[in-house]
Amino acid sequence: MIQKLIAGYCRLIGYLIAAAMAVMVALVFGNVVMRYGFNSGFTVSEELSRWLFVWLTFLGAVVALRENAHLGTDMLVGKLGPLGKRLCMGISLLLMLYCLWLLFSGALEQFKVNVDSHSPVMELSMGWFYASAMAFAVLGAPILLMDLFRLVTGQIDDEHLMLIQESEESPHGASVTAASKH
Repeated sequence: MIQKLIAGYCRLIGYLIAAAMAVMVALVFGNVVMRYGFNSGFTVSEELSRWLFVWLTFLGAVVALRENAHLGTDMLVGKLGPLGKRLCMGISLLLMLYCLWLLFSGALEQFKVNVDSHSPVMELSMGWFYASAMAFAVLGAPILLMDLFRLVTGQIDDEHLMLIQESEESPHGASVTAASKH
């Protein structure tokens, strides 16, 4: 049930990211054409593109969190046995949940401070700019909680305990890893 909900909102986020990218490309390309071709431009283009980029980054981080696509290293954990890997995974999930809490609480404070400030061009509340970090924390927490639940209940087998795989693009055989799907 929870996994279907997470999969659903990640699929929706993917569509939102695609739409945001399309709007950003259209705005930036259109603004370049207007500036060089007609010596004018869209005043909203730069600010809206910046806002979309920030939201796109945080929403993309949610999808990457679900797919375990963030970079990692297995230098220490790779040498541990299954129990050590389980402990490290549990500790890392708890630390990530704590980081999400810190991010949410800090972004909430920024939202409160900036809710009455308006952006110079779009004249929207600057609080919504900081709400992107709150959205990431709220949407990322169920993913981490589900992984923690799966770990505690033994639903993660030994070969998926690190949630990473060797990167094909690591320079000089370095042990830089990109996380894998579970």
